Amino acid sequence: MNELMLSSYSAGLDSHLKGYGIFLSDAQRMTLLEHLMLVFDKNREMNLTRIDTMEHGLILHILDSLLLLPCLDHLGYKHENYFVDLGTGAGFPGIPLAIATGMSGLLIDSVGKKAHAVEGFIHTLSLSGQLSAKGIRAEDLARRKAGAFDYVSARAVAELPVLVEYASPLLRKSGCLVSAKANIQDNELEAADKTAYLCGMKRVSREIFELPDGLGHREVIAYRKTARACVELPRKNGMAKHRPLFLGARQGD
Repeated sequence: MNELMLSSYSAGLDSHLKGYGIFLSDAQRMTLLEHLMLVFDKNREMNLTRIDTMEHGLILHILDSLLLLPCLDHLGYKHENYFVDLGTGAGFPGIPLAIATGMSGLLIDSVGKKAHAVEGFIHTLSLSGQLSAKGIRAEDLARRKAGAFDYVSARAVAELPVLVEYASPLLRKSGCLVSAKANIQDNELEAADKTAYLCGMKRVSREIFELPDGLGHREVIAYRKTARACVELPRKNGMAKHRPLFLGARQGD
């Protein structure tokens, strides 16, 4: 891609971001664009994304990832905080969040080849001192690094109650899960709140956005770790999805 096209995409990204009160430097935007181009290039070898144009990638990958940033601002993140990105896929939202905030992070995916690809992106982008990637399940990570993280990020990974259960054992006291979802039904939110109570967490914010060009509705929801969980976490792999905690509590399990 020539310099003129890159400059045009950078300006377009800047316009999109400013529309949501997000302000980044030229260097940050260029690194975000480089990441997106690396993803598109790698996508010829393996399935990382269904998005195949820069115009849509600016919105549906970069902007969509950075919609978590206003929530992190409200929660009072610090540059020295440490986060884990669950189900990172092609490195979203983890890599954009790291570029925008300066936080260090671990990007995980249960699919090892995706995590390996992301590790390559991190190296190419000269972010190896700040980020790393690992092929591991959230439950297994919690057994190895319980309470190690200030923030857990997730974008379109799983149902909200599942994410709450995944996040709780990973978070330090007062740490937060920040999750982006396309649509939240009332029953999913109610289930997540009930799960949060059992996991020692509490919902602290819910922000709603509409993406540009009619490309979708987004909600960013945050839960804070406020107490010890009432149940032993993490549970066995897969139980968060297949045997929800709040159903067990309701049935007296």
